[in-house]
Amino acid sequence: MGKGDSFCRGKAQVDPGRLPGGIAGVWKGMNARGKALIDAAEELREALRELRFAEPVRQVYQPLDYAWAGHEAYLRKFGSGRKRGLFLGMNPGPYGMAQTGVPFGEVAAVRDWMGIEAPVRAVAGEHPKRKVEGFDCRRSEVSGRRFWGWAADRFGAPEAFFKDYFVANYCPLLFLEESGRNRTPDKLPAAEMAPVEAACDAHLRRLIEILDPAWLIGVGGFAEDRLRAVAGGQPGRRILRILHPSPASPAANRGWAAAVNQTLEAADLF
Repeated sequence: MGKGDSFCRGKAQVDPGRLPGGIAGVWKGMNARGKALIDAAEELREALRELRFAEPVRQVYQPLDYAWAGHEAYLRKFGSGRKRGLFLGMNPGPYGMAQTGVPFGEVAAVRDWMGIEAPVRAVAGEHPKRKVEGFDCRRSEVSGRRFWGWAADRFGAPEAFFKDYFVANYCPLLFLEESGRNRTPDKLPAAEMAPVEAACDAHLRRLIEILDPAWLIGVGGFAEDRLRAVAGGQPGRRILRILHPSPASPAANRGWAAAVNQTLEAADLF
């Protein structure tokens, strides 16, 4: 583990309002924006609930169902106030948001840095190679470890990051093939993707309305494309892409945090 994993080494203070034992601490101070984010997430969850997908997709996980407690806690705790920038990812990773309900939700980052730990329900018909263990999951999501490790190193406390920035995933569904491989939304047939895109575009549009960010930052090319489709040309919005932190990216493996800092600093975001 590298420098970006500071939240795993006990440097950050854990919020005493961590769920489930201190639920009141997460619920205090939620403003209208936080409530609106929760309402929007519930609407997205319902819009996607009845969709069905053909082979090679074998299983679809929706963390907004079984890991809703963690997702709601994230929105309540960090969704207050107008944001300067919105970071947008693609969809859950099997050891990240699929376990915790939080975007890029690597367990140690969510629990030890953000101070959120919430119950996760069992998934009916769970894929045998992609078990949902919630906060008991011992596997680390590399993308999430890199993203939140960068945030911890750059900003220190989570409150400093979330004061001006927020992170969301475009699509909250994890599509699993027979092998357990994550089939990303860009690989779905157009006919299957159309209703997903309609629901997720509407939700993204609503997020932008609620948070009113000047900067829309796609984490990877897919997210940037959806931001341009939904908000391209809107007055007062600037759209930018950063390198995706996936270990499948050779460029990300050569120093993801440094590359992101360079991109954001060149754009005068920091």
